[in-house]
Amino acid sequence: MRVVIRIGGSVVASPINAELIGKYSTLLVNIKEKSHDVVAVVGGGGLAREFIQAARYLGLREKEQDEIAISTSRLFAQLFLKKLGEKGCIEVPVTIEKASQFVEAGKIVVMGGLRSGMTTDTVAALVAERMKASLIVKGTDQDGVYNKDPMKFPNAVKLDYIPLSDLPRIFSENTHKAGIHQIIDPKAVKILSQIEVKLVVVNGFKPENVLAAVNGERVGTLIE
Repeated sequence: MRVVIRIGGSVVASPINAELIGKYSTLLVNIKEKSHDVVAVVGGGGLAREFIQAARYLGLREKEQDEIAISTSRLFAQLFLKKLGEKGCIEVPVTIEKASQFVEAGKIVVMGGLRSGMTTDTVAALVAERMKASLIVKGTDQDGVYNKDPMKFPNAVKLDYIPLSDLPRIFSENTHKAGIHQIIDPKAVKILSQIEVKLVVVNGFKPENVLAAVNGERVGTLIE
């Protein structure tokens, strides 16, 4: 099976959580050893948003803000790859084509952002499309997808299953902007609607949730 693991920056990068990065690195090796091809896409989290705010204060354009955030996410990807050593790809891929080449070579791939106007959610969706992945697991700072923002509404209810077509109803943002932070990026949803792949959103602070999803156990929110 081919799997894409989307590791939220809110989990490993807000603030930087070296212990959790180490646990995820071990998890990626475990998934690979189960004969799965695996690509991890990591976000820049709070650190990336701090850089975006600084860039905005300096009067930089949206595209330039995005480029700085992308650099931050790639720095986290590099941390993962240094930890993975020879099991990982030799460099952080900056194109879908390069990521695909590393997958075919049997390497664990870890990457960040690709280009302005595209979040790491969209990167994960594009990678899944290219490698014909059957599953995307996204580790976030929530237990799954809720009917409304649980940070703002105490009566928010976690949803165990959502048809992909229903996601836009619960979005707070429906267009891209630098630093967008919500469970799933709207551009990614458009891509996912065109391919056959399951998406499971789990609490990323517990890497065992990601493994459970890969093993087919019911955890978090299933979207398809």
